[in-house]
Amino acid sequence: MARGTMAEDVQAQIKQLILQRGLTPGDPLPTEAELVGLLDVSRNSVREALKALQAMRIVEIRHGFGTYVGPLTLEPFVEGVAFRAAVRHHQGESSLYELMEVREALEAGLISAVARNLPAGDLAVLRGLVQRMAEEARGGQVQSATDRAFHLALYRSLGNHLLSEVLDAFWAALRRVREDLSDDGPDPEVTYRQHQEIVDALEAGDGDRAVEAMHRHFDGIRRRLTEW
Repeated sequence: MARGTMAEDVQAQIKQLILQRGLTPGDPLPTEAELVGLLDVSRNSVREALKALQAMRIVEIRHGFGTYVGPLTLEPFVEGVAFRAAVRHHQGESSLYELMEVREALEAGLISAVARNLPAGDLAVLRGLVQRMAEEARGGQVQSATDRAFHLALYRSLGNHLLSEVLDAFWAALRRVREDLSDDGPDPEVTYRQHQEIVDALEAGDGDRAVEAMHRHFDGIRRRLTEW
């Protein structure tokens, strides 16, 4: 068996073992020696497979303690997408615009569903975050953590954890590229008002208005991208 194929095969067997045993993030995996015996492969093959799985956040190697099921986050995806966008941007391609379009399509496509059935508690959280944005805008800058919290809270009522992770991944990827390019960020007052418009539409239960407000929010990002 070719080296690359062997490494991939061992990775697949370890992932299958995690599934078969019903392990969850933080649970310990068999020791390296035990995996060698279970999978009937060399110690070197097990080590290579674990290192590759650690890069994908599937396992976590804690030196001196053992190997555990990893956090299973989309961080490797974020890193890959952000770096791809940055490289292609420097090559003159519209990669940042494309990244923004994907995020806009997801958020604008979902916001009307949120408007139809937004729990009072979620609305209160969104109002509080917009109020925080107003205070931060007066100080000269809306914090990225506040913006991120807003967009995470926005779709919580849909109850789709994978969707929340994917949306957050695209938010993080676009933000990371903008930081790498030393973008000063949008006008804080405009940022606050755009998010306020979204909350006002949701409070009124007006899906069409919420969609329009979301598109206006991305129009601001779109204009900035054309300036880079």
